[in-house]
Amino acid sequence: MSLFDKFEKNAALFNELSETGRNPFAVVMERVLGPTRAIIKGRETVLAGTHNYLGQTFEPKAIAAAQKALAEEGTGTTGSRFANGTFAGHKALEAGIAQFLGLEYCLVFSTGYMANLGGIAGLVGAKDAILIDADCHACIYDGCVLSGGETVRFRHNDPESLDRRLERLDPKYEGKLVCIEGMYSMFGDIAPVKEFAEVAHRHGAHLFVDEAHSFGVYGDNGRGVSEADGAMDIIDFYSGTFSKSLAAIGGFVASNHQALESLRFSSRPYMFTASPSPATIASASAALANIKATPALRQRLWTNIGRLHGALTQFGLNLASGPAPVISVLLPDRETAFMAWNFLLENGVYVNMAIPPGTPNATSLLRLSVSAAQTDADLDAITDAYAAMAEAFPGARVAGVS
Repeated sequence: MSLFDKFEKNAALFNELSETGRNPFAVVMERVLGPTRAIIKGRETVLAGTHNYLGQTFEPKAIAAAQKALAEEGTGTTGSRFANGTFAGHKALEAGIAQFLGLEYCLVFSTGYMANLGGIAGLVGAKDAILIDADCHACIYDGCVLSGGETVRFRHNDPESLDRRLERLDPKYEGKLVCIEGMYSMFGDIAPVKEFAEVAHRHGAHLFVDEAHSFGVYGDNGRGVSEADGAMDIIDFYSGTFSKSLAAIGGFVASNHQALESLRFSSRPYMFTASPSPATIASASAALANIKATPALRQRLWTNIGRLHGALTQFGLNLASGPAPVISVLLPDRETAFMAWNFLLENGVYVNMAIPPGTPNATSLLRLSVSAAQTDADLDAITDAYAAMAEAFPGARVAGVS
């Protein structure tokens, strides 16, 4: 046995896809033209798989703020938040996020992945238990592993399943943390956050909600599914990322529990990772201010969501959920997903392909992410490509729909 043998199966699949010249996991944006267009394989392509929900990658104020910070504070901090890597901008952004969410405390991490990894592993120890929705993101699972606590899965979006798991949980565990997501990125379905909070608290557990894909998008103020479900005042921990609606790199955990501040000297991913650069912090801060000042961004996004979801429904495509910033088409197998993904790319539209083992229930799907920046011309191109795909791949349609 070799150290490298474990890579053979996935490497064979990756190489097989690469030989076709159209590997969904090796796409290169040869030149980015704007928030919704790029050159891929030498041709202009509509971007419908970037999670740029509010279209802020080219927001002029964010670019100007990043340029100013770059000139005044340099290219990087060269240290972790625990050492020399906390600048005034980091503290200001933490205060800004907390104020935006209506929470007391906030910690900024270097990535959204690190926020969940460090938040969960910092809160949970070997004598604690974590109860996790079966469909949670890999970074949440990895946080569970790093924590050393006992991990217990419950059925996806099922508060009754959580209730049963908590009821049967061994009383030896000192603390209990329940982890869910606001909107799940594969299918676009949302969690009943308030109901989960009530179940968790009834059993003396705390609730950790990852709003990575719903921050800035759901709720009257863009605070996420927790706000939309009337649960902002009862959740315990709220995590998010800069890489979706804030169009940058970084992440955060926020809470009304003062104990969150203890992660500054207890969370290894916070303590031992270089902090976000001044330019990144400045652009994220400007993007956050723009979300607060421009509710029309969110309104435009939901207009685009309604238009695309309605069109794909009309084509008879097998959609994973109701209208959401992520619109996923379920496909019968991996081969069909690969061919359909290539078909869309050949028709000038880039989306994400997701296949087992990286999907819930071994599902194969094509994932379209909607953006407020998508123009009528972009939406027309996406709609036309999906209409043609529905005709070319009957397996992508709901059974009995022609």
